[in-house]
Amino acid sequence: MLEDIKNELIEYGRLSGIKDLTPGISGNMSVRCGDKIVITSSGSASGYLDISDLVVIDFDGNKIEGDKKPSSERFLHIEYYKQRQDVNSVLHFHSPYLTAFASSGCGLSEAVLPEIVYCFDNIPLAEYAIPGSVELVEKTSVYFKDYDMILMANHGVIAGGSNIKQTYLKVELAEAYAKTLLFTKLLGGAKILPKEEVEKIHLLK
Repeated sequence: MLEDIKNELIEYGRLSGIKDLTPGISGNMSVRCGDKIVITSSGSASGYLDISDLVVIDFDGNKIEGDKKPSSERFLHIEYYKQRQDVNSVLHFHSPYLTAFASSGCGLSEAVLPEIVYCFDNIPLAEYAIPGSVELVEKTSVYFKDYDMILMANHGVIAGGSNIKQTYLKVELAEAYAKTLLFTKLLGGAKILPKEEVEKIHLLK
């Protein structure tokens, strides 16, 4: 089981690197496995992972397997899992377009694309705190109960899902949305979907 999870993390890390969702050594990834969590190690590059870059921790953040130090932001992941029993994978990336909005102090709440309204409705912006800090966990985790994706001011994005594939696809979709929204601003601004159309989309869930 753990071996399968590690292979999935390597594969989706590779895909995230190809899609430019996780440049360099930025970000971290994890998957829940019962009472354990498999997480990337501190300083690892998600797009170039191998088995040695993955660490098994408990829900107190203690390392129980692996040679390297677990990510300094492991407590963000732990808190997401504690608040959401339906979340089994957490991805924290510094993808360029989502991070651009996060660094501009902008959440993503405009109803522009039906897919985004359906999947997220709103992607909030958490207040800035130093990476790896208790304060970062406190300021970001207030959104975990109600949101599958949160922008982190001047930092990046964090997402949770039922499995790593679902979580990865959420980030890929949201990154494309942020890119599209940025281009609409160059063209004079996006045309917002009318309220009645948004309500129709909500009825599809």
